Amino acid sequence: MLLDVIFETLLDAAKMVPILYLAYLLMEVLEQHAGEKINQSIAKVGKAGPLLGAALGIVPQCGFSGAIAGFYAGGIATLGTLIAVFMSTSDEMLPLMISEGVQFGVLLKILLSKFTAGVFFGYLVDLVFHGHTEAHIEDICEQDHCDCENTNIWLAAAIHCLKVMGLILLVTFLLNLAFELGGADIFKNILPDIPVVSEIIAGLVGLIPSCSASVLLTELYLNGVIHAGALIAGLSSNAGVGLLVLFRQHRHLKGNFKITGLLYACSVVSGILLGLLF
Repeated sequence: MLLDVIFETLLDAAKMVPILYLAYLLMEVLEQHAGEKINQSIAKVGKAGPLLGAALGIVPQCGFSGAIAGFYAGGIATLGTLIAVFMSTSDEMLPLMISEGVQFGVLLKILLSKFTAGVFFGYLVDLVFHGHTEAHIEDICEQDHCDCENTNIWLAAAIHCLKVMGLILLVTFLLNLAFELGGADIFKNILPDIPVVSEIIAGLVGLIPSCSASVLLTELYLNGVIHAGALIAGLSSNAGVGLLVLFRQHRHLKGNFKITGLLYACSVVSGILLGLLF
């Protein structure tokens, strides 16, 4: 069993590495060669951020949510874009539903619901917080105290990627082990199929920073344990490893908890409202 958990953990991590590495490579290039120009164009990019971010988030992978968390920590993405990506991120839901033969109409409705919620709340958050970013491209080398400012950008990006992956590997292993030891059965017992209540609880389950949470929620839905609203709430709050990377790269702990609370609230509301369409 332990070997299975280790293999699953390494497999999950392997899927994330390319996207996270490319994200850090881009940040290195921006810091060293185009920092000032990017600072001046953040506001313009931010206007299209929630829409583009929500569209990209639908692609079934864990890495993009982590990449956008790094971009937010570096001042490249707005808070609304971060929320849009986190809410639209699908992780394992799409391939799992396809493999189970879910009707295309149902699958499309769920994806469009998550996309719509991500775009709506993304722009709403940017409107309320005036397109908030960290206001500048924060030097990730200074953040990590890794003394790689003068290192080849390819190597520097690899250093930052490995630092983040170390945390992701640890947390993912512990969560996979917990699920293997019966954690999924516990969640089945605490997720009653009651409107509003199930969305509130599913949203909390979704905050677990792992692709395993999206698998669990999808399986519960496919087996009739929860309804579509609860599924949407849980999948919307489940940003894969996005929250892990946010807490690792964005050194404002209080702000990170506020972002987590904001993501949770938006996800529960979207689940309650969009669940009425099913």
